[in-house]
Amino acid sequence: MSGPNRVVVAALDRLLAEHPPAMTERLDFLRAQYDAGLAWVHHPVGLGGLGLSRAEQPAVTARLRAAGAPTNAPERNRIGLGMAAPTILRHGTDEQQLRLLRPLWTGEEVWCQLFSEPGAGSDLAAVATRARRDGDGWVIDGQKVWTSSAHLARRAILLARTDPDVPKHAGLSYFVVDMTDPGVEVRPLRQLTGEAEFNEVFLSGVRVPDSDRVGDVGAGWAVATYTLGNERVAIGGRPTPREGGMIGRLAQTWRSRPELRRPDLHDRLMDLWVRAEVSRLDARRTTQVATAGAAGSGLKLAFARDAQRISALEVELLAAEGLEYGEWAMARPNAVDLLGRDAGYRYLRAKGNSIEGGTSEVLRNIIAERVLGLPAEARPDKGVPWKETRR
Repeated sequence: MSGPNRVVVAALDRLLAEHPPAMTERLDFLRAQYDAGLAWVHHPVGLGGLGLSRAEQPAVTARLRAAGAPTNAPERNRIGLGMAAPTILRHGTDEQQLRLLRPLWTGEEVWCQLFSEPGAGSDLAAVATRARRDGDGWVIDGQKVWTSSAHLARRAILLARTDPDVPKHAGLSYFVVDMTDPGVEVRPLRQLTGEAEFNEVFLSGVRVPDSDRVGDVGAGWAVATYTLGNERVAIGGRPTPREGGMIGRLAQTWRSRPELRRPDLHDRLMDLWVRAEVSRLDARRTTQVATAGAAGSGLKLAFARDAQRISALEVELLAAEGLEYGEWAMARPNAVDLLGRDAGYRYLRAKGNSIEGGTSEVLRNIIAERVLGLPAEARPDKGVPWKETRR
């Protein structure tokens, strides 16, 4: 096995010598890390990277962690890092990449996703939020829902209808929206766990310059599907056995509480451990490729299934104790903390895993059509202008 890339080692040596973590402010260090090409080593030079393989990034992370360097708190900005950044890198202009990627990576700007609507969830291409041309920009009106971190976000990626006279997939465009615009209103949506990590967002006369349009007018669906593929990898690629995760917490309970064990529960635990290990290896492979494609759908589908089964077994193992719930007060968290909460919270929160980021039913369709090559489902609205479809 070859050693660390010499370019990476030299960049790390220089970064740590010029910006000692113990003597450098957190934000200053993160900016310097980005400028050194050690944020995403697979990105081009000048955009947080060195133009190298993604496989070099773990060595960077390990070296910086050992040196006590700060992190960019990805749990607080998962949408920005996992969805917006790769989309801007693939579909954004040079100016957009230079302007948006650095503060996104450092965490100076938290991002959210304005895709789903009350009448366009699983059928995302049916979105009704309108973007109308106005001089050298756009005016956006509509409503979005299930928007994670909207109450924290500085920017948002948004899918809007720019042409109602063509079929639904062809009349969409993709924008970056300033969440501090006075026409943006964010309202919390309290969920089963008691928290309000989601929001509904109302957009009234929100002005967006054309320089914040990503991709061509009418090409929003292609940009959005690229975003969604990365979203599914970001969700499905969360830590599993060797790194902890929910299966690790379940195994910890099993080891520390021998009085709870039964042979049938042990068999289920081992089955889930094997499944989680397969998902871990699959996630490791998938995140090394340049684009997620349909593979992200399989990764996210397996994650949702396993998370729900793992959390259910944990509650069953703990019996009456598993029904206890520590806190149900209304809260608007900065990030989802699955492992820092009790089993009851994990059980309830896991119920949303098969809905968020694409329902399991939709993902099975994607896998059937794009991976297995099975016939597509019948679509009565195919070729019909969006304004003539039933909604």
